[in-house]
Amino acid sequence: MKIVVGISDMKVSNNPEDVLITYSLGSCIGVAIWDPVAKVAGLLHYMLPDSSLDKNKAQAKPFMFADTGIPLLFKETYKFGAVKTRLVVKVVGGSQIMDNSGIFNIGKRNNAVLRKMFWKNNIMITKEDVGGSSNRTISIAVGNGLTTLKVSGRGEFEL
Repeated sequence: MKIVVGISDMKVSNNPEDVLITYSLGSCIGVAIWDPVAKVAGLLHYMLPDSSLDKNKAQAKPFMFADTGIPLLFKETYKFGAVKTRLVVKVVGGSQIMDNSGIFNIGKRNNAVLRKMFWKNNIMITKEDVGGSSNRTISIAVGNGLTTLKVSGRGEFEL
């Protein structure tokens, strides 16, 4: 079954028939994680790097922010038997969209926060497709971890 992950959303599944998908990642970041032994996958679509900008919004929508959404993504997969050292981690997005002058650099900031968090927690990124100026769609199959990336102007391919 196709499970859609919306903007500022996260889904986790251990049903091998499920495919998690999120659409139109621009400056947002999509984080897909998969444990090949536990056969559990999670997908997060976050918008902004830092929840301190709006604590109330962070409480209501923790998946909107990198610093609140990423830990929840990992913790939720652990509930299904995932182990940090086995996780295959794929990161996409972080484009510069509708900010041609680069004033806000949301995509770059989103990626920088993620990298800092991963470095502090000894998490290695297996594959990534970040930056540029294209929208991306990512999906991950729970049963086998097959991750597909569709990029505007570049087509669809396995990540």
